[in-house]
Amino acid sequence: METQEEIKRRRTFAIISHPDAGKTTLTEKLLLYGGAIQQAGAVKGKAAARHAVSDWMELEKQRGISVTSSVMQFDYRGYCINILDTPGHQDFSEDTYRTLMAADSAVMVIDAAKGIEPQTRKLFKICAMRHIPIFTFINKMDREALSSFELLEQLEKEFGIGTYPFNWPVGCGQNFHGVYDRQSRSLLIFNEFHHGQSRISAVEYSIEDKEALEEILSYGQYDNLLEETELLDGAGYEFDIDEVRSGRLSPVFFGSALNNFGVEQFLNRFIELTMPPLPRMSGETEIDPFSDGFSAFVFKIQANMNKAHRDRIAFFRICSGKFERDKEYYHVQQKKLIKLAQPQQLMAQDRSIIDEAYAGDIIGVFDPGIFSIGDTVCEKGMDVIYAGIPTFAPEHFASVERTDTMKRKQFEKGIMQIAQEGAIQIFHEPFSGIEEVIVGVVGVLQFEVLEYRLRTEYGVEIRRRDLPFECIRWIDSAPASPDRLNLTSDTKWVQDYKGNNLLLFTSSWCINWAVQKNEGLVLREFNQD
Repeated sequence: METQEEIKRRRTFAIISHPDAGKTTLTEKLLLYGGAIQQAGAVKGKAAARHAVSDWMELEKQRGISVTSSVMQFDYRGYCINILDTPGHQDFSEDTYRTLMAADSAVMVIDAAKGIEPQTRKLFKICAMRHIPIFTFINKMDREALSSFELLEQLEKEFGIGTYPFNWPVGCGQNFHGVYDRQSRSLLIFNEFHHGQSRISAVEYSIEDKEALEEILSYGQYDNLLEETELLDGAGYEFDIDEVRSGRLSPVFFGSALNNFGVEQFLNRFIELTMPPLPRMSGETEIDPFSDGFSAFVFKIQANMNKAHRDRIAFFRICSGKFERDKEYYHVQQKKLIKLAQPQQLMAQDRSIIDEAYAGDIIGVFDPGIFSIGDTVCEKGMDVIYAGIPTFAPEHFASVERTDTMKRKQFEKGIMQIAQEGAIQIFHEPFSGIEEVIVGVVGVLQFEVLEYRLRTEYGVEIRRRDLPFECIRWIDSAPASPDRLNLTSDTKWVQDYKGNNLLLFTSSWCINWAVQKNEGLVLREFNQD
């Protein structure tokens, strides 16, 4: 019974957004209200300023962006909350995709002045593919913003879903006075403006208290609020929890994460509306999270999170049952029993050893190099294997080599570990005798991250030469060995570190040529081992 109750109180969600929409700031404020931190850090600012808890990598602190997903766990009002803070920048979208595979719901943060942006569309499509429930937080209402109705219309038209605002903003920019809670029919007026670094005090007024509100609000705001909420009640979508949990209706909240407007109200509603861990599919079989048997899969690997340890952590999403420290579990891919060493609860780069964890939790375990993204671990005797996480085709390529010939071991270790994390993909030319490594990335900023991490974590400087290739395809089947295929002169045959054969193309025309000139050649755009 204890296991059942523990699983019921788990809430595991990812926070997604376009860059600069305020995702990491919202994460900080959720941690603040959950009591996990005492003061929120500035995501950007002077060198002496505090940095966001979730942005633990030094490069993130310097650039003011998230370049890798972070995991944070805290208790709030009897619930155990696991937050997955994802990169917003499109160059790191593959890391975001893998992280969404570990989430049961998603919080989409939207900049009120900009509305739906390109990366927001891409991430929403990923959520829609998995039918992940989406909660929307429209941020930065303390700045000049688009019409609230226009923002709702964008969500409905762009994503083809319904919207149900749980609160409604009173003005925007300099005339932003707070939010109206539709359930309690009250206005939350905030009278402290302290840059949102600690919990803010809200003053609550009933919507019926016209005299008091007209003194507080700007001229005409009270009457305007009554008209807008009447329109919402009459013409808006009705609330249906089943529609929310199927991903067809998005609860919407307005506020300002930076100044704590609406954050606590959002958190309180969210934990009530979202659900405990969801079932997962193992082949054609649905695995109940409340079943007794422990099972989990690896969705992320990260090396050198702690400079003092220089270790490598595999992130597991627990899908069913209860995890117990020092117990042996079955590693499906390696077909052997193992102990998950040094199981840890995570708060960005900070960790604490745990003795147990439950379905819905994210745990980190020490990885001596035996885990790959997508691996399944479960109780001995369970017939469980979760689907692997696809590796998508990189779009930018470069040849890299070390500048110091004496640092071969450090270079090979560093580039292999970073590749196993999924941040980059590495290839080599078979039988060429060339020591250069070909690196493929989804976004060009990943090259900068690679150079930075090799230099700071492994002490290796590299030379990088950009390559003209634009497309890569895995060879599914071929009529001959890759070196005997009829290809254009600018097409290159390479292998990844697992020995898979691939072709690099300079254009889609070259792909069509290869398929037309080699009967029986079948190519894939992504790999799923």
